[in-house]
Amino acid sequence: MIFDTDIFIWIQRGNKKAAKLMEMSEERHLSVQTYMELLQCAKNKNQHKHIKDFLTAFDFIVLPLTENIGHRASIYVEEYTLASGLRSGDAIIAATAVENNLPLASSNVRHFKMIKDLQLKIFKP
Repeated sequence: MIFDTDIFIWIQRGNKKAAKLMEMSEERHLSVQTYMELLQCAKNKNQHKHIKDFLTAFDFIVLPLTENIGHRASIYVEEYTLASGLRSGDAIIAATAVENNLPLASSNVRHFKMIKDLQLKIFKP
């Protein structure tokens, strides 16, 4: 399963359901986009270290941005941005999930619901 950035935020806020969802997952993945978003929100080097340590402790696999993911994400932006406001970061995360044939866990249903080939696992905090 790939975890959207919002799941990590729920965990940081102390949401036990989000933590359980992550713990119950046999394989934990995140898009390089999510990885960058997590680091970008850090306020200092200690928070960077905390994020990296957390990902290491839970055996997360960071999935790279490939040519196919970039191509698929650009198609998603073309198809869905005008109608639903899909942002490039979310397009990359969705494309990473689809290209790796993995479900995406997210509470941001409106960001992803229009993408038909995405296996969306809706998280309700």
